[in-house]
Amino acid sequence: MAKPPKPKTAAPKKKRLAPAEQARIAEIFARFEADESDPRTELVYDSPYTLVVSVALSAQATDVSVNKATAKLFQVADTPQQMLALGEAGLKPFISSIGLYNTKAKNVIAMARILVDQYGGEVPLDRDALQALPGVGRKTASVVLNELRIEPAIAVDTHVFRVSHRLGLSTAKTPDKVEAELMAIIPPPLQTRAHHWLILHGRYVCLARRPKCEDCPVADLCPSRHLFVGR
Repeated sequence: MAKPPKPKTAAPKKKRLAPAEQARIAEIFARFEADESDPRTELVYDSPYTLVVSVALSAQATDVSVNKATAKLFQVADTPQQMLALGEAGLKPFISSIGLYNTKAKNVIAMARILVDQYGGEVPLDRDALQALPGVGRKTASVVLNELRIEPAIAVDTHVFRVSHRLGLSTAKTPDKVEAELMAIIPPPLQTRAHHWLILHGRYVCLARRPKCEDCPVADLCPSRHLFVGR
């Protein structure tokens, strides 16, 4: 007897907000959109495969360091077949400047083998299949699917977590719950781009120790501004 299909994850329930708060949130994202209408990842890629490898390598590493490594790596191995031919030992010198490179090399090669053996060398652009690949968790899958405009997602890294709390968009204590809260309050047409807006804002303006409130386009809408101005 065939197994019944897995139930799909329910869409996040829309949070009921006071009209003033709805207007504040709408204005925050309107200003982000005015600054950058079509934000994209800063990782350099030219295919779904090079994207998923880059995102997997970026865990606990900067995009700059990953791009520096992959600029040379992808010249010799930008397909699963080529990555398998390179092998774990051949891959490590290319990514040795990136944190956790031993584990990442093992995962990238294991991922390439699965892609070749099970998917004909193509990246499955389905959340469950992506998350089943070595080195690809929920956050990596979310980044890939969102960047490729396949499924709106807000992957919550340290920047998104910090900015969401400072802007009063979320009070949740875990990345998954922050994501759920953001998806519940951000209008669907903006969800795909919201991930990038929040990351870039945290990376370049709303810094962890000394946020640049004087350069912030939403400073007047930020409930945390008083904690930093004048320090």
